[in-house]
Amino acid sequence: MNIKISNIAIIILAAGTSSRMGSPKQLLSYKGKNLLRHTVDEALETGCQSVFVILGANSNLLRNELKDKPVSIFENNGWQEGISSSIHCGLEAITNTILRPDSIIFMVCDQPYVNSSLLSDLVKKKNETGMPVVASCYDNTIGTPALFHKSFFPALMELKNDKGAGKLMAENQEKVATVPFPGGITDIDTIEDYEIIKTEK
Repeated sequence: MNIKISNIAIIILAAGTSSRMGSPKQLLSYKGKNLLRHTVDEALETGCQSVFVILGANSNLLRNELKDKPVSIFENNGWQEGISSSIHCGLEAITNTILRPDSIIFMVCDQPYVNSSLLSDLVKKKNETGMPVVASCYDNTIGTPALFHKSFFPALMELKNDKGAGKLMAENQEKVATVPFPGGITDIDTIEDYEIIKTEK
């Protein structure tokens, strides 16, 4: 599959405190590795220009999990302000590097069924349609992982509090293409959620 990925970066948002879980869900074991390493490995598998990981709560513990991974780690000191602060942190981190990606894919760590094929499909859909935003579609909604062209970076920087990019996509539906991701309906927020998937091989 000929996909232009050299000018696309990935930002993994992993700064949350997992308050409903009671412990860092990024470290929950899934198919022989924890969710953080699983997400990072799938991102790296795409061959994208660079992979950034945004940490916040439990950053020292999580940073140790990534010491053998070729990723750029940045700490969001304002992680308590919600996911928008991590989006800002990631965008600012990229702005301050020599990289100037054409687009960014945002990912989270609590979607166990995410894989590199899905991420590549987002890029392929962007190349096919020319749409500035390509989102994953599941359960009659759109969400992460999602790709944003640089023309949307200023709007992403305007997001406030715990409002992710979903609101922005909803307000610009005519500029959003989608890729099916049925597994996206499964995310890990509670122990009950984890019990459903933890025995999968």
